[in-house]
Amino acid sequence: MGFNTSLSGIKAANTDLNVTANNIANVNTTGFKESRAEFADLFSSTGYGLARNAVGSGVRVSNVAQQFSQGNVDPTGRNLDLAISGEGFFTLTVNGAKVYSRAGNFQTDANGYVVNPQGARLQVYPPNANGTGFAVGSLTDLQLLTTDSAPQQTSIANLMVTLPGNASGPSVTPFDPTDANSYNHSTGGITVYDSLGVTHTQTSYFVKTANPNEWQVYNYVDGTAVGAASTLQFSDSGALVTPADGRIALGTFTPSTGAGTLNMTLDITGSTQYGEAFALRDARQDGFASGKLNSISIDADGVVYARYSNNADKALGQVAITNFVNPQGLSSLGDNIWAESSTSGGARSGAPGTSDFGDIQSGALESSTVDLTEQLVNMIVAQRNFQANSQMISTQDQVTQTIINIR
Repeated sequence: MGFNTSLSGIKAANTDLNVTANNIANVNTTGFKESRAEFADLFSSTGYGLARNAVGSGVRVSNVAQQFSQGNVDPTGRNLDLAISGEGFFTLTVNGAKVYSRAGNFQTDANGYVVNPQGARLQVYPPNANGTGFAVGSLTDLQLLTTDSAPQQTSIANLMVTLPGNASGPSVTPFDPTDANSYNHSTGGITVYDSLGVTHTQTSYFVKTANPNEWQVYNYVDGTAVGAASTLQFSDSGALVTPADGRIALGTFTPSTGAGTLNMTLDITGSTQYGEAFALRDARQDGFASGKLNSISIDADGVVYARYSNNADKALGQVAITNFVNPQGLSSLGDNIWAESSTSGGARSGAPGTSDFGDIQSGALESSTVDLTEQLVNMIVAQRNFQANSQMISTQDQVTQTIINIR
């Protein structure tokens, strides 16, 4: 019995050494979680009512438990390097089967899918069809777009001006956009876009009328009038009174490019009549041309954006985080990935930063949780345990030999 007891100690110490060796080997493995050998004592009989002086039968390895503590988050400067600060796992698929990982060293494959080094695809919540929010509850592979961003036709042009309060009517009538003496001031032209992303120039001309605090504004696109003149009325303190909502609906403009008709609204909210000088304080519009993909960025909420040369951003999805009631029950598959098991509990997925799901940090990786100094100490302890049990076998051998030699 004594030999078997010592042999069980040697086996347990050897397993402890193997676990420690595996930890040390993965000290630089991204997202690696160290393991710990756990032991339980053995008795020759089981159940209640053991004798008080019962002697144990040795030891066994009851579990090799993975320790899912937070690793250090080290910056890398690479957008597709992701780290989770907090609980949860990246959700991946391998041939349709879901697996989970803490290692966020992602890259793109030949088809633009975001994958880990072994080719498992990162899962995200897709954008809703209406362009707002994400379809939480359905997962899809994250694929980075390489196509151009579509143009957006201008619908609103924002214009904020200060008209001089001491202005008088122009010297030439009627208004003629080619005659600077027939109007007081002009905006100089705002670039607007049609449905094909082709640029056009929208210009507003301001003409002081004979009525106090009243102006006429004429609007042209590429030299063509869009609608009739609109009246602007200011209060005696210089505030815009008419139009009441600050908006002027412009007439239809048909581009020669083959694009659809251009129907715009001129928003002059905030315009005033002050002082003695004209000032153009704001000139913006909401259209843009087509754009080339410049970069991919991921925010703390896990939202993946494609950023284009036309300053347009397009959300491609939101990284899905998955957590378990008992992460230690996950089955390790190697290559920094785990699979759900009967002891881990069911997978619960959600958006980063919600419930008990951690935040996403882009441009960083979570390092291994292995503390090399601690593992070297563990190695010494396991080695001593191995040596002590070996010495017990040697001692029992000597005792046995002595008994055999008794005459």
